[in-house]
Amino acid sequence: MKMLDEFKAFALKGNVADMAVGIIIGLAFGKIVASIVGDIIMPPLGLLIGGVNFTDLNVILKAATEVNPAVTWNYGNFLQVTFDFLIVAFVVFMLVKAINAAKKKEEAKPEVLSAPSKEEILLTEIRDLLKK
Repeated sequence: MKMLDEFKAFALKGNVADMAVGIIIGLAFGKIVASIVGDIIMPPLGLLIGGVNFTDLNVILKAATEVNPAVTWNYGNFLQVTFDFLIVAFVVFMLVKAINAAKKKEEAKPEVLSAPSKEEILLTEIRDLLKK
């Protein structure tokens, strides 16, 4: 029972729940970025370089036979995954940069001191009269 209690205490800590939420949001964000890369960025890029689909690029190391399929070196898939990573890294960088800029603006805002209310003025006058 002690181990179960320890696990329960661990699982119910706030930082574990925060981490779980972060992972779930990260997975969803990863799908969005994968769609941006695959559906938005790569088609124009492929068009610019002559309609090449990176995932189809390969070198045949051993031709196919009747019994065995061809042995290929699929460097195009590696290029695609590398481009995906670079784009994801850039998007995350821009996101963090935007968040940091927003935090700096928030921190830079001076505190606006409001004029004292009528109630505060009256209480201050009473306090001052009582001091005399």
